[in-house]
Amino acid sequence: MNKIRENLILDLQQARNSVVLIYFTGDRRGLETKIGTDAFDLFTKQLDLIGDAPKITLFLYTRGGDVLAAWSVINLIHQFCKELEIIVPSKCHSSGTLMCLAAKNIIMTKQATLGPIDPSIHNQLNPAIPGAPPTAKAPVSVEDINAFIDFAKSVSGDKNLINQAFQRLSSEINPLVLGNAFRARGQIRMLAKKLMSNNQKKKKVVENILRFLCSESGSHDYTINRKEAKDGLKLPIEKPDDALYSKIIALYNDISDQLELLVPFDPQLILGQNTQAPYSFSRAIIESVPGRTDIFMTDGSLIAQQLQTPQGIQKVISDNRTFEGWRHYV
Repeated sequence: MNKIRENLILDLQQARNSVVLIYFTGDRRGLETKIGTDAFDLFTKQLDLIGDAPKITLFLYTRGGDVLAAWSVINLIHQFCKELEIIVPSKCHSSGTLMCLAAKNIIMTKQATLGPIDPSIHNQLNPAIPGAPPTAKAPVSVEDINAFIDFAKSVSGDKNLINQAFQRLSSEINPLVLGNAFRARGQIRMLAKKLMSNNQKKKKVVENILRFLCSESGSHDYTINRKEAKDGLKLPIEKPDDALYSKIIALYNDISDQLELLVPFDPQLILGQNTQAPYSFSRAIIESVPGRTDIFMTDGSLIAQQLQTPQGIQKVISDNRTFEGWRHYV
């Protein structure tokens, strides 16, 4: 952790009278990184060094990831503090939004967005992606499956036609994936409800939040701004004043620059006129002043070759990765 970042964190801690813990999973195009189970042990080490705290402020940026990993991490953090708040500087979608439901208050900047928490299924039984490598599988949205079944019911009252629609669905998507989707739909509601139980006692508000985040938003890509989160969903949203906003954005920009979020991963640009170029990219960060810095890194080299193909001689760039994982920095 460099001195500039440390001072930015300390400045934010003083403003919030808390311990700041950063979880930032980058969405740089071509190097997207998601919440994963590998983060849990790193959070354990960070929190052991932080110790029990009256208040922890989680600085969270993510496009989502593993639902149960998010559940485990946020519950772990809760065990180390009496009060949890979450700062959303920009994007905090899917399982990131699920984590926010555990917070006593959620500080959202004017550009911050939350998102639906309806899960997608990712496993080797998912449908293949046409034209992609055999290992690449298409994610299966739980709500898309539900919408297809509802659509079949709405356009036909004939049970035979509805059964045919379901048979067609199960011929395109492995029945085990469909079963997994049905289980995940109930599970995400259960997890969200449990996370809200400490801070939200009004059942009507809880049900409204669950209904919207799990299905009524219409699309997993739907974004929820600060006003809708506060006025529509009745989430515990705090609007930062100008001084706090400046501190949040300064920290966000520093991390964003390190992860190069606005620079797409383009092998051709990295190579330039060279035939070979080594690289080392930071893709996600877990950080605090007591626990210092954990960075998810990808190292490797790009090699350009001229190969004969049926279309003639073409330039082919191979990506040879030599390391992918977390490194700790003091």
